[in-house]
Amino acid sequence: MPDPANLVWGLIFGSVGLGFFVYGKSQKMFLPILSGMALMVFPYFVTDIAVMILVGVALAALPFFIRF
Repeated sequence: MPDPANLVWGLIFGSVGLGFFVYGKSQKMFLPILSGMALMVFPYFVTDIAVMILVGVALAALPFFIRF
């Protein structure tokens, strides 16, 4: 049984990822789409809470710092 914190953080990052994905698709921007897909998928592979939060915050901040 997964830890409830993993489920909650996975839900949060998955929701943010879905938002990035929809935004990137509507604006035809590649980086938000890629970041959104990564945010939706990576919680399945990361079990440590601290690593999950660090990677999730980095992926969520990526489209704000890199624009093309």
